[in-house]
Amino acid sequence: MIGVLAPMKEETELARLRIAAVRRGLTDEGFVDEKSYALALRFLEGDFGRVDRLVEELGSLTPRVVVIGAMGISAFHKLYPDTPVVFTGIAADPIALGWVQSYARPGGMLTGNVMNAVGGEETMAQKRLGFFRELVPDLKRLGVIGPAAGPLATKEKDALHKAAGQFGFEVLHYDIKTADDLEGAFASGLRDDVSGFYISGEPLLFGNLARVMTLVTGAKKPTFGAYPEWGRASLLMSYSTDPLEGYRNAGAYAAKILKGTKPSELPVLQASKFALVINQKTAKSLGIIVSPTLSALADEVIE
Repeated sequence: MIGVLAPMKEETELARLRIAAVRRGLTDEGFVDEKSYALALRFLEGDFGRVDRLVEELGSLTPRVVVIGAMGISAFHKLYPDTPVVFTGIAADPIALGWVQSYARPGGMLTGNVMNAVGGEETMAQKRLGFFRELVPDLKRLGVIGPAAGPLATKEKDALHKAAGQFGFEVLHYDIKTADDLEGAFASGLRDDVSGFYISGEPLLFGNLARVMTLVTGAKKPTFGAYPEWGRASLLMSYSTDPLEGYRNAGAYAAKILKGTKPSELPVLQASKFALVINQKTAKSLGIIVSPTLSALADEVIE
């Protein structure tokens, strides 16, 4: 049995696509669904408060290997140190977190893949902002919606503040601790007359996609963020590594471990596929003209 702990809500399209990607990775390694393996699925719904309970619940099933996306990795390894863990959806350095000894030779029971590209999250955030400023050249005040703390939130915030100093705009951060803080955060941004919003890639936002998008639409402000699904939903644009590639690679690594390869021998993979999504429908509703040059650069243009 393979355990899977995913950060989003079970009934969402996000969950369906990511679990399907895990299965594709297993298929790539010759495993047949429901014949060679079974998946035990648990979903955190973007809520850190559910981590301990679901980690214990999943661990009690004694899976041979666990695939974990974004939340619960340290908690699971602490309670079940002898169970191999394959992580994915991580935008932080696993060496700095103490999970692995090196990218090439992890050296323990954890391995997987990270969303970081060369230059890390700072480079990714600056790249996103560069595309966004092409769409919103008169950006004066950017409202950041997301938790004040957390490995990814801190990196995003630092990168955006650094860019703000270079390009002469202001960054205002609206902290959320639970999904119930979302409405107040957007309302504060509107009162402060922000030029646009940035949606943090933290799991709390990711796990409440539909709620976030309702507020984005209601705010009628140009908004950007990380994941491709967000651009396809209603954000003006998104730029990120491809999360489905990460889940597929995680499935393949789980299969390799079941075949006998030690996690310590499987190098941590870095992202190699990126996606710029521009939502033309949202752009038109906001009166924004997308240049032919930017449209040509986009991997997806949502009409």
